[in-house]
Parts: sequence; structure tokens; C-alpha cells
Amino acid sequence: MNLLIISASQRKASQSSKVANYMTEISKGYEKIVHLELCQYQLPLWDGTLESKQAETSDWGMINQYLSDADALIVITPEWSGMASPLLKNFLLMCSSQHTAHKPVLLVAISSGISGVYPIAELRMNAFKNNKLVAIPDHLVIRNVDEVLNVQNNDASILPERDKHIRHRIGYSLHTLNNYSKVLKTMRANLLAQAYENEKLYSYGM
Repeated sequence: MNLLIISASQRKASQSSKVANYMTEISKGYEKIVHLELCQYQLPLWDGTLESKQAETSDWGMINQYLSDADALIVITPEWSGMASPLLKNFLLMCSSQHTAHKPVLLVAISSGISGVYPIAELRMNAFKNNKLVAIPDHLVIRNVDEVLNVQNNDASILPERDKHIRHRIGYSLHTLNNYSKVLKTMRANLLAQAYENEKLYSYGM
């Protein structure tokens, strides 16, 4: 199985990337783990056409291949004015159910303060209608993110209590995602083997 981790801050060397790097290091049960820091790649502002994805300067072809290969995703977004990042929303609009349908995704929101819940609510409400990604019930909100996950050593005896707690919670969420990955991989194979009559009529959500 393959895991794709998306960090969606529009700033380089971001806290989102820091969290993604930590998750890359501790994730288990996958043959391949890829971390894509979206701001490092060229993505067009999608205009609803296939041509915009295939623009000469676009890196979408490479990113879409990672999506196609992935069995599970982690999506990490900063909270900006109570919203997920524009870069992430553009990315999710570009995703096609052909490559992403019925794949589990763990949602992670980060905040420099005590908030962080609004991007989760926003994404659960309107981010997966047509790409058919499956947001698992568990999610992560990492508050005061600049104060945690800064020490590489995962030894609980030397970590502050809040840092220790969020690391343990991240481990639990990754464990849950991995189990969803296994189950939904089997389900995707079953859906492919037993296609519903004229199911192409329903490529978009209702």
C-alpha cells in the first residue's frame, strides 16, 4: 500500500510541512510514503477544463500519478481566516474520481493559536463531492503548532506533556487510517470487478 501526504500551505518551510515530515517519519504499514509540499510545484488555477491541468508549465501530471498510486491520503492545511488554504481547495477541485474515489483521507488542520477547527468543517462539508475521497471520522487539529513536534526524539520521558499527547494522538490517527486503507482497497477491487450498470452516469456526487 502507498500513502500520499499533502501539505498545503502556500509558504515554503511552513508548519504544515513540519507536521507532514513528522507523519512521514512515523507512519507504518505502507510500502511507499510520498510527501508533496504543494507550494513547491506548479499548479494552474483550475478553470474547469482538462486543458488547464495539462498546461505546459503544470506539474499536475506527476501529482496525479501519485494520487492514482496512493491507497490513502493525509491532507494538512493551515487555518487562514477560518478557511482551508486556497492552494488545497484548488488541488481538490482538480482531483478526479477516476484516481481518488473511495480512498481514505485523514484531515489535519493546524493553527498558530487555539483555533483550527474551521478548515475541518469546511472540508467535510464541501471538498469531496466529486472526487469521492472518503474522509475518515477521525481528524487532527494541531493548535499552537509552533510549540510542538519540534524535537526529533520521540522519547516521551523528555517531551512536554502537550507535545507528548499530540504525538500519541497522531499515532492513533495514523493507525486508524492504515486500517481504513486496507478495507477500502479491497472495496475498490470489488467495485471494479462488479461494476454497476451504467455507473459512469454517476461520476459526480449529488
